[in-house]
Amino acid sequence: MGEKTGHIREFGTCFFETYAQIMLATVLGPAYDPLVNRDRPDLQSLSGRAMGIEVTRAMEESKAAGLALMQDIAGITQELPADDRDTILESGYTFGLPTGKYVGVNELPYWRMALPMRRILESKVSKAGNGFYGRWDSLGLFVFSKDNLSEGEALKAMNYTISLQKYQDIRYDRLYIADINDLFVCNLADGLAASSRLSRYGLTRDQRRAFFLEAVRQQRER
Repeated sequence: MGEKTGHIREFGTCFFETYAQIMLATVLGPAYDPLVNRDRPDLQSLSGRAMGIEVTRAMEESKAAGLALMQDIAGITQELPADDRDTILESGYTFGLPTGKYVGVNELPYWRMALPMRRILESKVSKAGNGFYGRWDSLGLFVFSKDNLSEGEALKAMNYTISLQKYQDIRYDRLYIADINDLFVCNLADGLAASSRLSRYGLTRDQRRAFFLEAVRQQRER
């Protein structure tokens, strides 16, 4: 998700990581406020090894194949409110504003590189197990989805992650899945009942817009 420059992201490479941190801090509380945008993993505690979260994206292959057709559409469509069109044209991003149909010019390469959910989970779990992200007191995986997911689909992703990392020494203890309308938070720790592992947080349009605008603002200040 970008090149390292003194372990801090360059302008323009971190919209989604920033968006993830803002969402987590707003929805789940102040424990996520101190996270900063770095690399391996993408969000890290400001000091020490208390928390690290890798941020990535997943999308159905059929949708990935069609993304090239959507470039710039978000900036000209009349289906969006005028203020959203202006904001998207200026920033180049759409995630959080519309319903997920459109892709902004700046985020197109991000989604174009996305893998389907199972494949991205396999890749990220393998990297964690191999020590790619190092050791953390709490290691999380945050997955953006361009497709709206049902609770059942989130459960399948959670259970698949648990099965993949079952015998690994380094494992994720949290899985976060964010689509346009929801944040799913999955507790991957051992010894929990299946019914207590998954929490679903619905996101309002006002919340999504606030996350979007704050992420854009922070990018401009870098």
